[in-house]
Amino acid sequence: MGARELLEALARNPALPAPMVDRLILSADLDLADELADRSDLDGDQVRELARRSEWAAARLVRDGRLTADRVDPVDRPSIALALLDEGHGLGDWAHLFAADPDPARREKLAACPGLPAEVNVRLAADPDMRVVTELAIFTTDRDLLTSLARHPHADVRSGVAANPATPPEVLAALVAVHWRGAGSPPDTCDVCEREPIPFVHHPECPRLDCDLPPGAACDGTHESVIHSLLYRAVDNPSTPASAAAELVEHPSMIVRWTLATRPDLPAEVAERLADDPIPGVRADLADNPSLSEHLIRRLAGDTSPDVRRRVTHNPNVPLELLTRASGSALLPRIAVAGPDEVRHLATSSEPQLRALVAERRDLPPDVRDRLARDPDSKVVKAVAPHRGLSEDLLREMVTRHGVRVIAKVATNPDASPALLLDLARHVPRVQKVFREIARRPDAPAAALELCLTDTQARSIAAAHPALPVDRIVELLGDEDDRVAAAAAINPSLPMSEMDRLTGLVVLPTDVGNAVEFRK
Repeated sequence: MGARELLEALARNPALPAPMVDRLILSADLDLADELADRSDLDGDQVRELARRSEWAAARLVRDGRLTADRVDPVDRPSIALALLDEGHGLGDWAHLFAADPDPARREKLAACPGLPAEVNVRLAADPDMRVVTELAIFTTDRDLLTSLARHPHADVRSGVAANPATPPEVLAALVAVHWRGAGSPPDTCDVCEREPIPFVHHPECPRLDCDLPPGAACDGTHESVIHSLLYRAVDNPSTPASAAAELVEHPSMIVRWTLATRPDLPAEVAERLADDPIPGVRADLADNPSLSEHLIRRLAGDTSPDVRRRVTHNPNVPLELLTRASGSALLPRIAVAGPDEVRHLATSSEPQLRALVAERRDLPPDVRDRLARDPDSKVVKAVAPHRGLSEDLLREMVTRHGVRVIAKVATNPDASPALLLDLARHVPRVQKVFREIARRPDAPAAALELCLTDTQARSIAAAHPALPVDRIVELLGDEDDRVAAAAAINPSLPMSEMDRLTGLVVLPTDVGNAVEFRK
């Protein structure tokens, strides 16, 4: 690994002393500044210097609340000022300043900021650039303004209103009525027909380098691609009344119906129709919708699509007996809400799959937990192995009985002792995943970590572990695998002498933004 990359890794080391952080900041180019911005221990002077060196670093510091408005000149650093406004931390006159900015890109960014003064909203709503007005439509919370913009002659602005959860429900219902049933005045124009002669369909592999229309953008005078986006957004908007969204159950667009199938307020008759949809993906998203009746859940459990049948098992209301068809090892919603009696019933089921599913819960009564840990089926034992509270003897018994099938999961158990972790790392035959699990544990012993360093995938995790011997960490700085070398540089046990040596490799740049130079 080169010195530059090693320094960028070192910049993330939590044990790096403040004077060395200062040294890196004063010699930082854009990449190094960006790495340093992730540190949580920066003081005020360090924050200001990093913000001066990198716009990205400044934006990160603003998001974290570490760069405040009193230290920013909006004329000199407009992007940082806009980032502060976006976080709701800008100064009062900044919004007025940017609303009059000649750069439409800045006005567009301003339009997405929360809490703008009413007079700024009015000015942005009348902006000559429709991208500014559309952005305002997507983000403003002014209900009266949204009601007005829903009648805007530009289709893209109306589409923005359809996406905004602050839009009044009756306005969203009216948008659906106008653009699906034709019950009102359609828009006059859209971004496509303003820029291209119609009819026009944007080719997905458009060769024009200056073209930023989305693939498939189309207009034949009816603004069809934007209207499609408007209806999709309305269906996706939780503020749209269920009755209005349900009108689109027969929409020819798969995406619109697919989105409709996920709504938790889906009327029963609409769900029944979507259960017959020809697109398996629509039926699959419907299958785990918590609004479904038991009748429809059972019907979808027999669907021809394997994905639909799998998704049914993720429905929080699925009957327990249908879970024998479940696959995978995640905790299913229905299992997560099972009551105490149901938990005991599942734990004693004759179906190993049901026992394995309930074993995924981490709040099992101790007697149920221990019974599942002694289960004859390795799938059940594997599921319960990470459960807190299992004794060391029981963990070892699980490994003795089931070996490689459960060893990696046993390694994740919070009560596994360092001695057990070392034994797991020495297990024959080797289990590759166990090394990664051990390397991630803060209590992993050095001897086990040394074995983790022999595994290709675990080496970069183990190299960052503070329990490694100091001389081993220093040795790994020169490892041929860049990921391992970087991990060693991040290791908080890296000796100060090495940190000092590495930070001494930089020469202060003659100007901000210059690449860092390195001594030979």
